[in-house]
Amino acid sequence: MANDIKDTAHAVDAGAVMRLLPARPRLLALGEPTHGEDALLDLRNTLFRQLVEQEGYRTIAMETDCLRGLIVDDHVTSGTGTLDEVMERGFSHGWGASTANRELVRWMRAFNDGRPEHDRLRFAGFDGPLEITAAESPRQALTALHDHLAARLDPDLLPCTRETLDGLLGADDRWTEPAAMRDPSRSSGRSAEAGRLRLVADELTSLLDAQTPHLVATSSAEDLDRARLYGRTALGLLRYHHWMADTSPARLARLCGVRDQMMAHNLLAVAGRGPGLVHAHNSHLQREKSTMRMGGTPLEWWSAGALVSAELGEEYAFMATALGTLKHQGVDAPPPDTVEGLLYALPEDHCLVDARRLATAVGDTRLALRESSWFGYAPFDPAHLADSDGLLFVRDVRRNEE
Repeated sequence: MANDIKDTAHAVDAGAVMRLLPARPRLLALGEPTHGEDALLDLRNTLFRQLVEQEGYRTIAMETDCLRGLIVDDHVTSGTGTLDEVMERGFSHGWGASTANRELVRWMRAFNDGRPEHDRLRFAGFDGPLEITAAESPRQALTALHDHLAARLDPDLLPCTRETLDGLLGADDRWTEPAAMRDPSRSSGRSAEAGRLRLVADELTSLLDAQTPHLVATSSAEDLDRARLYGRTALGLLRYHHWMADTSPARLARLCGVRDQMMAHNLLAVAGRGPGLVHAHNSHLQREKSTMRMGGTPLEWWSAGALVSAELGEEYAFMATALGTLKHQGVDAPPPDTVEGLLYALPEDHCLVDARRLATAVGDTRLALRESSWFGYAPFDPAHLADSDGLLFVRDVRRNEE
């Protein structure tokens, strides 16, 4: 079996990725098993450059706030703002501090300089405006959508005035209350104002669809795309806040599911632009249900990748990333009876694995799920091997100072 396993491994490059797939996908999803490691992001950057130069890819979508991502997109497409400003304001979850993310944005801006608009690289955040401890106010998304429509339509068509909308939204800190993540009674998500706002958001997005012919004639394609982004973000945020106020046992699973549903809607919009690379945690991009334990409670929900795959079929491809060691986090060499252990025996520092061929080579051998000694790293589940289009394996992840 050792030779069979060796034969499944290839150099990591765009050509090798495409040879694993029946056709070039509209969305090529690259997952990672942990966050915050620039060594993994450097590999992502290299692969994206190759996909751009060799395969015609023009968009990268990352697990960061979709509204903040507009700041990054404006910079890489037209040079708006300085690089320092963009890294500070254009990313959520601390991703702007990453040296690898900074280099990606710098390279994209340099690539676009002097290029015609139709050939420029695009950046998209596809996560909702959600942090671990709180969700943003729906103000930015709702008011931007309202303003877009109010500037182009008869005011009588709109469900409310801007002043009424501001009154319903109230102070932003009523929405961003950190205690609401653990205490549903601290959430405003099921208040009378929140209920009215969900109706307003629904009416505004419905109006956006119903007036499409007029809006196409009076808006740029970019402005119309952003209005649609504001609409789906407003609805998603209000739905998320609704479930933050829930007291049933389904609360946490529904919150996870709503987040991934928002991700999926944004990814389908990205797919409409043409071929793009998607980068996020493996659990958001896999085709199987995602699972986790929170406060001792087992949760499961359909990931964004599962939802997008159901919509796009073979035009969605998923490659997970697995790693051997992460010693600065206490993750040492993997046991030999795990997927990571089998691949750790290979000599390459990193390789692209034909996941389905590896599943065939393993055959009836029962592989164990690796146990992580650090909560921030999620080992690769061998049950998912045959359902992955490829597997990127990194033997040892080291910090620059190591």
